[in-house]
Amino acid sequence: MLGNDPYDHLFKLLLIGDSGVGKSSILLQFTDGTFAADQNATCGVDFKVKMLQQGGKTIKATIWDTAGQERFRTLTSSYYRGAQGIILTYDVTRRDTFEHVNQWLEEVGKYTPGGTKDVILVLVGNKVDLEEQRRVSTREGEAWARQRGMLFIETSAKTKLGVKQVFQELVQKILDSPTLLEGTAASGGASRPGGMSSSNQGADLTQAEEEGNGCC
Repeated sequence: MLGNDPYDHLFKLLLIGDSGVGKSSILLQFTDGTFAADQNATCGVDFKVKMLQQGGKTIKATIWDTAGQERFRTLTSSYYRGAQGIILTYDVTRRDTFEHVNQWLEEVGKYTPGGTKDVILVLVGNKVDLEEQRRVSTREGEAWARQRGMLFIETSAKTKLGVKQVFQELVQKILDSPTLLEGTAASGGASRPGGMSSSNQGADLTQAEEEGNGCC
């Protein structure tokens, strides 16, 4: 659960993208500093909590790892609600995962209240440690992100390259967006992202635990 550590803002960040692109590995590398080559695919939704110090503020980030398989799409769609930041991930060694980012962006527009304009988006090309197997160039990824006003970072969950940068830049963009900070401050009843109360956020976390544990 969220615990009682003091914080200035509570952010909800979401990892999306095709199955096998390394979303869970990016999350575990960032939160736990670990990497497993045989990482199981996520079933439903899982999450981690990470405390960050940035811009003179203490940020409690709930980072949600969603399943990439089609059969889980209806399950994970509700988790877009209340997110301030979304990490759209592909595998630089699998061109199909890059070609599918358009579909994922459409899903963001469909399920995020206010559409893509009310959330910070970052495009992440993962597995750059497998350079000899690369099928999507850095220039192509940058161009796609630039055309849509998104951040772009290449990462390797295995070597840690770029992983910390993804979350630092995403959090900073949210901190620089006053409208996204509404309802995230920990004051009195400890407001939660998207105007959710503490109890509602806790219910979401419990649901994630129930639906995201294990793998199929």
